[in-house]
Amino acid sequence: MPKIRKRYAIPIGLLLAGVVGWFGVPWLVDLPEGLGGVDASPVLLDRHGEALHHLTLPDFTRSSPVDLESIPVELIDCTIAAEDKRFFDHGGIDLLATARAGRDWLRRGEAVSGASTITQQLVKLSSPPQPRTIRTKIHEALVARRLEMSLEKDRILESYLNRLDYGRLRLGPVEAARFYFQKPVAQLSLGECALLAGLPQAPSRLNPLEHPDRALRRREVVLDRLAAGGKYDESRISAARSEPLRLRPLAEEPVAPWLPEMVGGNVRTTLDANLQRGIETIVAEELEPLRDSNLRHIAVVVIDNPSGGILALVSSGDWNDPRGGRINGALAPRSPGSALKPFTYLMSFQNGRHPGSIIADIPTRFRTRQGLDAPENFDRSFQGPVTIRHALACSLNVPAMRELNRLGGSPPLSRLLAKLGVAIAPEADAGLGLTIGGAPVRLIDLTNAYATLARGGSHASVVLDPDREVEWERVFGETEAWLVADILADPTARAPAFGRGGPMELPFPCAAKTGTSSDFRDNWCLGFTARFTVGVWAGNFDNTPLKGLSGVAGAGPVFQRTMRALHEAREPEWPDRPAELVEVRIDPRSGKAVGPGAKHSVLEWVPQGAEPEPAAAADYDGAGRLYLDSSYAEWLESDFNRRRDEFAPRPELPVESPLRILAPRPGAVYVLDPELPNGGRLHLATNLPGLVEWSCETLELRDGDPEPAVLLKSGRHVLRATDPRSGETREIEIVVEEG
Repeated sequence: MPKIRKRYAIPIGLLLAGVVGWFGVPWLVDLPEGLGGVDASPVLLDRHGEALHHLTLPDFTRSSPVDLESIPVELIDCTIAAEDKRFFDHGGIDLLATARAGRDWLRRGEAVSGASTITQQLVKLSSPPQPRTIRTKIHEALVARRLEMSLEKDRILESYLNRLDYGRLRLGPVEAARFYFQKPVAQLSLGECALLAGLPQAPSRLNPLEHPDRALRRREVVLDRLAAGGKYDESRISAARSEPLRLRPLAEEPVAPWLPEMVGGNVRTTLDANLQRGIETIVAEELEPLRDSNLRHIAVVVIDNPSGGILALVSSGDWNDPRGGRINGALAPRSPGSALKPFTYLMSFQNGRHPGSIIADIPTRFRTRQGLDAPENFDRSFQGPVTIRHALACSLNVPAMRELNRLGGSPPLSRLLAKLGVAIAPEADAGLGLTIGGAPVRLIDLTNAYATLARGGSHASVVLDPDREVEWERVFGETEAWLVADILADPTARAPAFGRGGPMELPFPCAAKTGTSSDFRDNWCLGFTARFTVGVWAGNFDNTPLKGLSGVAGAGPVFQRTMRALHEAREPEWPDRPAELVEVRIDPRSGKAVGPGAKHSVLEWVPQGAEPEPAAAADYDGAGRLYLDSSYAEWLESDFNRRRDEFAPRPELPVESPLRILAPRPGAVYVLDPELPNGGRLHLATNLPGLVEWSCETLELRDGDPEPAVLLKSGRHVLRATDPRSGETREIEIVVEEG
């Protein structure tokens, strides 16, 4: 009896040791911390949920984890055939494969075939890199056993597939299918599944883009093993073998390449992917023929007016251009040319003017910090009395500067633009030139200012995040906004300067305004319908000038095509006209109301209650020519006057001089010096001495002849001059510093 017990003791002991080793010892090791959920690469989405950018993880890989049920069974079968054909039969360690590998190693003295199961490979993929020693392999085997006792096979397989490296830093089958074939993983053919299943063995060596022959040979091996399993009939295997290698590698430059720098990861944006692609194509097509005009870059911003969301943005037109292609032109401050003029005239409407009000387009000298300046219009001519509608629609420079001067110079325009989010740097010091582009602005900001016009004065910052709460603020009224919009959408008023049928004209109501900076360095076209606002800038980031290219020819075609694209599937809308506006017939030479039978007359929109005074017979000579006061004398006698049958001089008419502050200059900085003999007294001066009423809330005024003085003290101070005849007020700000 003792002998029998001794005979069975060793086998039983070995059996018990095997059971303990197989089922017990694995619980002594810990599972890798990396076995948790697989990190997904951040994805930037458009407004409809379409992926725009698959960003990289910190290790520069891209991963899109997916559940096993979403992976085609063919890819699962091919992967198991390629990596671990007995996966569903073993417990984490393939004893047969291990024995075979050990035998081969003993025979040849080196590893000939691998024995790692999918479970062991998952342990390796989930653990920090370790030296490939016997100890490491034993530890991985024990962890694999514990994993098999902790998770179902399907979850192990799912975790493994989502961690597989398919080359080109693409992890998991979803990223592999997207990169190599540009298709969803569910749409892979059997041949494509076999190709992908073979790559993880050696992703670089088998890369089908660089080594297609190697990849195809590996595909044959996978299909051979799949056929040996007997699950697939020979016809399917044969069809998979004969599939040509149809790779469609994903472009490294996705739509809106600027986007990752402006937003974080995993966020839905306001962009419309299809619109973005379409506008990028438009820009590329329009850039090509203009290369000879030295135009290399175009930026575009499209805003959805009701929400303030950016629907599309093109940063430069050529992301790979070595001359600044990766600069974001929507964010780069550039001179806007005449594109700021609408806001000067908007202030005019706020101050009682209307589109039929008259401004003098005559040679005018303005005093600047550099001395006297005599600005010119684009065509270097002067047209005499013109309506605001004509001056704005035809983008005349001199009337805009005269009007800004009447309104108090650049400070009020700067303040209005600041409320609209268009920042003007203090050092720009553009003076009256601000209205014709004397200070740089950003395309995205100016486009949003135009969107505020489209919304009738309601302003909010633009957004890329549709979930961000938008804060609206009324900056100006609907009436003045609509009047500006009506002028910008008037092709007849624009025709004398721009002709008909050009890039600014569309088959539906659409406001449009161009801008061209000095020396043709910057080219703009901005405009809107009720629903959309589009801003286009064209130029060169290295600041080289374009070859005679104006905003109409450069930015205009992109603007027009973008507007057409926006309204292909959407009925165009136009802002509703405010009820307080009435239509009045005026003489466009004087701005006064006339009867329907007048020879010179046009219909104009005017706020109710602010109708112009009626024209009188004394306003005209016997030939029906309008009398002009002496301020027009130089123009009347010059070669610029091509309207001699419309006007006649009448020097005895008084000249209505608008109030102008001559001293101090806006923004002047004074330093108090105790040794100065005048005791810090600053004399004030206007063009109407003895008539103007001065005031200041922070400085003491002293009587003077003909105008008062102020006693200076440190700080910022606003000085106000008022013309008591009209109530017209001008403001300037000065700074006083201690010496």
